[in-house]
Amino acid sequence: MQRPVPSPLKAHWLLEPETIFLNHGSFGACPRLVLEAQHALRQQLEAQPVRFFVRNYEALLDKARQALADFLHADPEGLAFVPNATHGVNTVLRAMSFQSGAQILITDHGYNACNNAARIIAKHHQAEVIVASLPFPTQEATQLHDAVLQHITPRTRLVLLDHVTSPSALILPIHSLIPKLRERGILTLIDGAHAPGMLPLDLRALDPDFYTGNCHKWMCAPKGTAFLYVRDAWRESLQPLAISHGENDPRSERSRFHKRFDWVGTGDPTPYLTLPTVLSALPQILQLSWQEIQQHLHEKACAARQLLSQRLSLPLLCPDHLLGSMAALPLPSLHSPLPPGTIDPLQQRLFTDHAIEIPVMPYPSRNQRLIRLSAHAYNTTDEYLYLADALSTLLS
Repeated sequence: MQRPVPSPLKAHWLLEPETIFLNHGSFGACPRLVLEAQHALRQQLEAQPVRFFVRNYEALLDKARQALADFLHADPEGLAFVPNATHGVNTVLRAMSFQSGAQILITDHGYNACNNAARIIAKHHQAEVIVASLPFPTQEATQLHDAVLQHITPRTRLVLLDHVTSPSALILPIHSLIPKLRERGILTLIDGAHAPGMLPLDLRALDPDFYTGNCHKWMCAPKGTAFLYVRDAWRESLQPLAISHGENDPRSERSRFHKRFDWVGTGDPTPYLTLPTVLSALPQILQLSWQEIQQHLHEKACAARQLLSQRLSLPLLCPDHLLGSMAALPLPSLHSPLPPGTIDPLQQRLFTDHAIEIPVMPYPSRNQRLIRLSAHAYNTTDEYLYLADALSTLLS
């Protein structure tokens, strides 16, 4: 097998040229020009910390918030910055009060960390977690929609849904589920970890009760850049995980919501403050609009999935329209399940033998393994061909 030549676009990132990086979805990758902007902000902070935090910080944060709000088509008054989507999910769940016997609905495609949070909160309140099993393989969004609603009961109080699922890369039909759930008086908490930058987002139109998303993945922001969007009915009462000075800040020109969430103690806010640069970075590098970038990466992911499917005789688990810029394919199961937290031996061999970084994940409820590919600007068709050849060798 001949190793593929890296794309010239890869030079815009710090990614190792010798690694075939097909796992943008896990942690993202930040372009050099964004990291340079963050470095300049850090220099400002360290040159005069008091001026930065006391005199300049709120104006810089408001500028970043407005840029993000414009991108998400969101009301900036409902946007708060958090370090990651898991933090956002925990913030909402820990602020909820559930009566004994109430139910929280999650899915069997949900992100493990956030499902863990739901279970812990439910246990604390003597509530119950119900797991909706989603059809997989699936052919239509309506199948996913119906599978969620079939698990609703008179005791359901909150539904935690991934916008894009982590193991299977499915886009869930939250646009149709949110209003149906609201009709029944059920709160919606959307874990949009992968969606910002991957999918067009209009939070005003979606109108969830709570939506949290990462900017460090498909928007390519620095690590530690995420947001929590809160519907207006909850902004006055929702508390951050850390209570700080905002709780008794007497100023009337800033909302109670922002006073609480904008300052939760001293930290490095520069990841959030790079957002104006972040939002112009990929369009500048690729000379494409965000809409064109999203369509381009979607088409690349679907083509890569098709290539692997044909080369390895792997079935397609869903149609293209249920995918963004990631795709999962099924692999033969292991003879015995791996202990939790263990790296799959196939994933390890792909990396050690072929320098391919790609996740191989268990799907315990179906006794299955999935390999999940990501498609970003720096990935090439030759890299996916190389992956297909490596898998053919390792699975034979």
